Amino acid sequence: MMPKFPFLKNKETENKSKVFIPSRRDFLKISTLASGGFLLGVNFQCSGPKGELVTFAPNVFISIDSDNQVTIIAHRSEMGTGIRTSLPMIVADELGADWEKVKIVQAEGNEEKYGDQNTDGSYSVRMFYEPMRKAGATARYMLIAAAAEKWGIDASDCHTEKGQVLSSGGKKINFGDLVEGLKDKEMPDEASITLKEFSSYKLIGKDIAIYDNKDIATGKAIFGADVDLPNMQVAVVRRSPVVGAKVISYNDEKALAIPGVNSVHKIEGAGIPPGLDKPLEGVAVIADNTWAAMKGRDALEIEWDLGENQQYSSAKQLDEMLKSTTGNGQVRRERGNFNSARQGAGQVLERTYLAPFYAHATLEPPAAIADFREDGTCEIWAPTQHPQWARQAVADAMQMDLDNIKMNVTLLGGGFGRKSKPDFVVEAAILSKAAKSPVRVQWTREDDLHHDFFHAQSAQRIRATLDKNGNFSGWNHHTVFPAIGATASATELHPSSGELELGCIDFPFEVPNIRIETHESKAHTRIGWLRSVSNIHHAFAISCMLDEIAEAKKMDPVDFILSILAENKDLDLSDEIKSDFGNYGEPLEKFPWNTKRLRGVIEKVALEADWKKMVSEGKAVGFAVHKSFLTYVACIVEVTKGNNGQIIIPSVHYAVDCGIGVNTDRIKSQFEGGAQFATSLAMTSAITLENGKVQQNNFDGYQIIRMPQSPKKIHVHIMESMEKPTGVGEPPVPPYIPALCNAIYKLTGERIYQLPFKA
Repeated sequence: MMPKFPFLKNKETENKSKVFIPSRRDFLKISTLASGGFLLGVNFQCSGPKGELVTFAPNVFISIDSDNQVTIIAHRSEMGTGIRTSLPMIVADELGADWEKVKIVQAEGNEEKYGDQNTDGSYSVRMFYEPMRKAGATARYMLIAAAAEKWGIDASDCHTEKGQVLSSGGKKINFGDLVEGLKDKEMPDEASITLKEFSSYKLIGKDIAIYDNKDIATGKAIFGADVDLPNMQVAVVRRSPVVGAKVISYNDEKALAIPGVNSVHKIEGAGIPPGLDKPLEGVAVIADNTWAAMKGRDALEIEWDLGENQQYSSAKQLDEMLKSTTGNGQVRRERGNFNSARQGAGQVLERTYLAPFYAHATLEPPAAIADFREDGTCEIWAPTQHPQWARQAVADAMQMDLDNIKMNVTLLGGGFGRKSKPDFVVEAAILSKAAKSPVRVQWTREDDLHHDFFHAQSAQRIRATLDKNGNFSGWNHHTVFPAIGATASATELHPSSGELELGCIDFPFEVPNIRIETHESKAHTRIGWLRSVSNIHHAFAISCMLDEIAEAKKMDPVDFILSILAENKDLDLSDEIKSDFGNYGEPLEKFPWNTKRLRGVIEKVALEADWKKMVSEGKAVGFAVHKSFLTYVACIVEVTKGNNGQIIIPSVHYAVDCGIGVNTDRIKSQFEGGAQFATSLAMTSAITLENGKVQQNNFDGYQIIRMPQSPKKIHVHIMESMEKPTGVGEPPVPPYIPALCNAIYKLTGERIYQLPFKA
């Protein structure tokens, strides 16, 4: 199983979903859900394990018990985004449940039962908002019908609230007192189901704390490494120091002499390409505890064939990538004739932009627990964003039937895309079988930084022309970076169209001549997707360049962007781009690329930050705007210098149009965290490789910002909207970095062309 990139996976239209009452047999497949009561399932048509279209068993169950407790299965992975709260919240609000009596149970990873469980690409809410509403509305309809029949009144005289059905005449009854009578009821026709008006919601559109807050704060929450099984051993792995390296031989005598070390095992790697779902080659030490395993690993003597990447230098490649942008590349979008615009220009601006490899550096390094049993079954516990891919990867690696693998999903201590890759889960399954006992594979921070699926380093060259009248007449953007697909296919030398749609070829501005080109770049390490993917480096280059063009035209940056953006236009790039436009897997007719919404966030952030006043007062403020994952975001960053000369970020303002804001608490939290995350990418974080090896070992080398560097006040202004909800996990990152860089320029007079910068 090698899924499409999760941020581009094609979603089925909502009319492929249905709500139904599951059979007792279906229900009993879920052992963690309380028995009895009224059961309602939601069925989605999604892509199957091999990409075929099939209709699966319910991927969400609602259970209402006689004690009035509503139980909802959460089928998405929780990593701090609040998705384990937000999706059940939609059901509960439409149902009229008492949120204090809602119990949320985590689903196991099983595509046949639950449909698409991949929590990646900021699409969970937009994919499931309408089906969740329909599920809640269907249960509400049936409860009201049962109460109305019991009371001998018309159903239109009833409504639900706080876990009760209430009549206009003052009667009320708990949901739990109605459930027995619902078991034999027929499902209502879909046409008879009415969704609530948005104004009547008690939860949707409000600040709702995440369900797991108390357990997290009190240490009761279970993350990957918290799982403890009887007779469990701990494994750490000495992985290939260079991607593609192979073990020639190893001596484990000294390792086995360490007290507590029980066995040593070789793990076969895929070589080159390394694959997105396979472990790296390595030698594992299995011990009674983590410390013994780590000391045993230190004692291993391994002879490596370092392979073709042993001379690789990321600095040398970045220089070569930049040089390649001086020539003609592969044209990926074209409008008008840029060469003619350049020849007739009154002014040509040409700038280059460089960004490094980035690591995910999740607070919780990867860890997975596997229990391979004598009967040939395997049960796994893992903090995975993509439990179905992990399950399939284990089946492929172990040559097992998928039905013999159970995948339990724990809470995730951060994800950012790293924990969608199942390599660490496969390691646990392989080693459990070898050890004939449950095994926890534990990655250290050094493992995490050395063996990540990195965000690709990039080089970009942008040429912009102003005609003899000073009009913005041409845009030529060269971008080069190792493609994600190269991790699975060594022949992929250009970025995919999907990666280019992330902030590059969807350049939305009214410029008569546009030419966008890519150049070849080989992957010499594992490349993956990191929070907002190639939007990161594309937004950095584009918005910094636009700020320079505004300056060349002697215009205010905000006024300039508004001047080159259509008033109200749905973009259609079909005649200009050289591939189909994926639009994050959504049809343009349902999720159009609309310039009015982009203008809306620009005007909103300028108003809320009091942009004109800040500029007139001489404050160092920077601005940028970007659309990613179907969400429109504008950002203003203010900077000053402290007494020690260090950059201080007093305030950040975001304006966000993500359609309907389902849980505003989580939206604000995602943007607050996104600003901190992006500050690290801009100022402190970088991965470099020499002789094929990552040079950073821990947070002393791969630095994240410290408290003095972090933004002090982050204001998140959510646009009121009734448009379809879109993602908020990744959109905070892209516009923040160029807004910060543009603010630094206003403060220091020096433009920033390479990340991370030292100011």
